[in-house]
Amino acid sequence: RELAEKRSTASTNPCPVSSTPRAASEDLRAAERARALVQVLDRAEVLPASIALRERSYELLRLPAAARVLDVGCGTGRAVEELRQRGMTAEGLDLSEVMLQMARQRYAECSFVQGSAEALPVEDASVEGYRADRVYHDLADPKRAVTEAKRVLVRGGRIVLVGHDWSFCALDSNDDGLTQRILDGRARTIPKPRIARGYRNLLLDAGFVDVVAEVQTVVIVESAQGMLFLASAATATVTSGAVSDAEANAWMEEQGQRGASNRFLLALPVFLAAGTRE
Repeated sequence: RELAEKRSTASTNPCPVSSTPRAASEDLRAAERARALVQVLDRAEVLPASIALRERSYELLRLPAAARVLDVGCGTGRAVEELRQRGMTAEGLDLSEVMLQMARQRYAECSFVQGSAEALPVEDASVEGYRADRVYHDLADPKRAVTEAKRVLVRGGRIVLVGHDWSFCALDSNDDGLTQRILDGRARTIPKPRIARGYRNLLLDAGFVDVVAEVQTVVIVESAQGMLFLASAATATVTSGAVSDAEANAWMEEQGQRGASNRFLLALPVFLAAGTRE
């Protein structure tokens, strides 16, 4: 299929009405991007490797039942619900109101609030746990976000960061050069594409103790699970001018054929880091 077909992910759900045509257009584009991201997340979150990663992040929190946990960048709220099911008082925070609307629809018993990781709308020393999964690569100032995490954590509170390094994606392909151009081009469109490899030092520099770091790899062999990820990479690199439409379409066509013949493979190393607030 043509890349243009992959890009067509807009939902028929209405977006909030804005006061000007330009603002309405910007809101529509933001809503479309959020819904496209939801498609990717929904497919990725049910992978066995993704489930295991979330479970590991909960283990690294090392918190008893009833502890208050803030899940930053909660998206549609799956982790918040899973933490609630473990007996914790979990609250989700996200910058996207579209994401939060979906989270509230899916998990009505959970609490969700809009806000930024770099300016948390949370009181000082008010939570026992802080979790951020695939968030810090999108931040302008990850150091500020960690400082905010430390501010809201009680003494002895735990922080867990999860994310993949956008420079380490591995994809089996007939054209290694084009694949590298697209993956590198996608990484260049991300504010902090390599922040995950720096999680450990980020926590140490902020004064956290008992800091640990791990790396696990998500391997995707079902093309239905990986093609939306690849489509977003191709779209981003076409938009930035790193590759042409023809190159991106040929690349997507090859990966589609690989999927049809059970020859698809995408691997994403994921970094986890955890620490304790003194």
